[in-house]
Amino acid sequence: MILKADGENLARAAALACELWSDNTPDGLLAELEALDPEESVIFLDVEEGVPAGFAQCQLRHDYVEGTHSSPVGYLEGIYVREEYRGQGIARTLLRACEGWAEEQGCAEFASDCELDNVGSIAFHLGSGFAEANRIVCFTKRLGEEA
Repeated sequence: MILKADGENLARAAALACELWSDNTPDGLLAELEALDPEESVIFLDVEEGVPAGFAQCQLRHDYVEGTHSSPVGYLEGIYVREEYRGQGIARTLLRACEGWAEEQGCAEFASDCELDNVGSIAFHLGSGFAEANRIVCFTKRLGEEA
């Protein structure tokens, strides 16, 4: 069952988000999720027989989004399904919920991203109707240090 995550369910979504973004803590992610503007973002949670199986977070982006031509754009910030629940269509159902929410907010386009080496995510996106817009490699450099 797909539901909007709020209250107790938001903590359940934060725990799942830690499985995706493992360099975070459940409390830290819960604080970040609670701070999101409910007019600009939504989190959906999939619960199977009382057990959180997956989540998706999307929001509106008003700045430029690679490959799009309108604003705002619905943006899939993260999607995750626990391994034991994969292959059952949960991720696609979560994605459809996000896309539906974005349409309700007046969006004509929906976008996402993933790491270049995340072949599973790339396959999911392409299989879900996304078209690849671009590939980039990002660089950083600390200033004031010798190269």
